[in-house]
Amino acid sequence: MLMKKRFLYPNITQRIDVFLAEQLGFTRSRVKTMITNGNVVYNGEIISKSGFLVRDGGEIEVTIEKEIEISAKPQNLPLDIIYQDAHIAVINKAQGMVTHPSVGSPNNTLVNAIMYHIKDLSGINGVLRPGIVHRLDKDTSGLLVVAKTNDAHLSLAKQIENKTAGRYYLALVCGNIKEDTGIIDKGIARSKKDRKIMSVDDTGRQAVTHYKVIERFGDYTLVEFQLKTGRTHQIRVHAKYINHPIVGDTVYGKKDKFGLDGQLLHAYKLTIIHPKTNEEMTFMAPLPQYFSEVIEKLQKKII
Repeated sequence: MLMKKRFLYPNITQRIDVFLAEQLGFTRSRVKTMITNGNVVYNGEIISKSGFLVRDGGEIEVTIEKEIEISAKPQNLPLDIIYQDAHIAVINKAQGMVTHPSVGSPNNTLVNAIMYHIKDLSGINGVLRPGIVHRLDKDTSGLLVVAKTNDAHLSLAKQIENKTAGRYYLALVCGNIKEDTGIIDKGIARSKKDRKIMSVDDTGRQAVTHYKVIERFGDYTLVEFQLKTGRTHQIRVHAKYINHPIVGDTVYGKKDKFGLDGQLLHAYKLTIIHPKTNEEMTFMAPLPQYFSEVIEKLQKKII
């Protein structure tokens, strides 16, 4: 349930999150979430930073989502655990599975499955995201690492922040990418036209994606993407920006001719330093069958 409220901002200099917390009686954490979700508009522009300073008054419109109590409970769902020890687990997530519970997906998520199959999980990300260090979009398949202790969680999160963890994806994109390799360094923020999606925006948070062509098929290209940052929908947004959207991505691309249920984007390789042993570890996950079948058809030129 959504509710809109409008406020006239007084002619003072103040952080927008502080002002809204006072006006709405919300915690600043909840206001920050509203801003992150694109639910705060100042003078017609979506605000993306909770520390945004308003100096000249104006009008603020906020969209308030009714808080619904959500709890994460263990569910006996299929889970592909490719590695596990006392500190970490590495999961090969299936396409179509949401990473953690939310209002729109309270059950049947990766977290529900993890809680059933793995008993000890870090609590740093709260009761809805136990063990979750990073996430994959619902229709993106592949590898993610889960922390079983708080120390492991802090170590893995630092590796991702410092860009020492290696996160590699394979994607089939539309069109023929001319360059064999490249770097996309473009900020990403919530779209000013649709708060549910992201777009390239020079005022957004820095986002860096490296890419390398693996195989060309004329109208399509198989590409390896490497994340250097971890913004929402980063690879999908950057692929669209270079005019080579990912096949099957109906949000940032177009309807495909392969009858897919989601984008052909697979996190196939993950490299980390083990938080306890300091050993460098590399994990691989093969392409899902629906993905490899499309590649095989393109190689045989039967599509």
